Amino acid sequence: MEAFYRTHAYLVEHTNAPVRRDLMDEIDWNDRLIGIKGTRGVGKTTFLLQYAKEKFGTDRSCLFINMNNFYFSEHSIVDFAYEFQRRGGRVLLIDQVFKHPDWSRELRTCYDRFPNLKIVFTGSSVMRLKEENSELHDIVKSYNLRGFSFREYLNLQTGMKFHAYSLEDILQSHEQLAKGILSKVRPLDYFQDYMHHGFYPFFLEKRNFSENLLKTMNMMVEVDILLIKQIELKYLSKIKKLLYLLAVDGPKAPNVSQLAGDIQTSRATVMNYIKYLADARLINMVYPLGEEFPKKPSKIMMHNSNLMYSIYPVKVEEQDVLETFFVNTLWKDHRVNKGDKSISFLVDGHMPFKVCGEGMKIKNNPAVTYAVHKAEMGRKNMVPLWLFGFLY
Repeated sequence: MEAFYRTHAYLVEHTNAPVRRDLMDEIDWNDRLIGIKGTRGVGKTTFLLQYAKEKFGTDRSCLFINMNNFYFSEHSIVDFAYEFQRRGGRVLLIDQVFKHPDWSRELRTCYDRFPNLKIVFTGSSVMRLKEENSELHDIVKSYNLRGFSFREYLNLQTGMKFHAYSLEDILQSHEQLAKGILSKVRPLDYFQDYMHHGFYPFFLEKRNFSENLLKTMNMMVEVDILLIKQIELKYLSKIKKLLYLLAVDGPKAPNVSQLAGDIQTSRATVMNYIKYLADARLINMVYPLGEEFPKKPSKIMMHNSNLMYSIYPVKVEEQDVLETFFVNTLWKDHRVNKGDKSISFLVDGHMPFKVCGEGMKIKNNPAVTYAVHKAEMGRKNMVPLWLFGFLY
């Protein structure tokens, strides 16, 4: 146990989160079982350690452990939790919980057996804590940690402390909001860099970002999808090929029969693989209003623009990048459906939006909101695209 305390003390001491994530204040830390999901690379480990540092400092009542530790190949979470709380432990932080076999049953046992122990764990976005987990669905509070918003990226690069705005605030007061931001910084100077490499915090590391992201994407498929969905290793190449084909095709409706032939599997399996890729936050599925999985989506997009530049950089169309940014930033708190021919997307079932690239001619329809690229300021129903990056 002492070795775990020493590791915890070292990690907490050397943790310095570049940006304090708003999720820290959104979580009800009084709950006894908290799950923090998120795609690989968005900073879940740092988030846990930052929580420990903020709330507990060097206090031994809080302990961070990682299921990668070989100790847990021989010992159960329940036994460890028993010993920890016997020594006065109150908060156990478990990183990568899905690496431990039978983790959900063990967390349930801990919840029932140790009423004075709080457990906070991180896991992959592929985990369906509420929908598929009979042991935990009635006791776990689940949250999602996303990659950096454009606002968080801007704060990091400029040292500013801009706040997030609701969609309603942006639509009603975008001129006033943009004016306040522009008095301190020019967001368009940073916007393209964010599109290329700003979503994942590891752009701060002194390594090649694209190579790092490709490695992370491979881990998402190899670990998050294969391990959690218990898919045999021999099917790995098919899922990877499918992801590549979807990326190369660009944002459009998938030809499922063609894809099934290309990766030599059934149409039903292709649709399941597409769902797994969406769960892993590698792609987004956009549907017409009123439709959802298992129907075929009307558009498949990469989950964020950083992925586009890494997976197939020779064919990145600006309009696709802009629409990918828009969908990704709206996705957190809003429902995004495919629009008709005259609009790009329908948000929350009733708000039509059109994403406009530089130089695009706009036939102004007062019922439509235009998200305009390269505009520092907007006017009336013309809103600068970058400002939607302040939604979280």
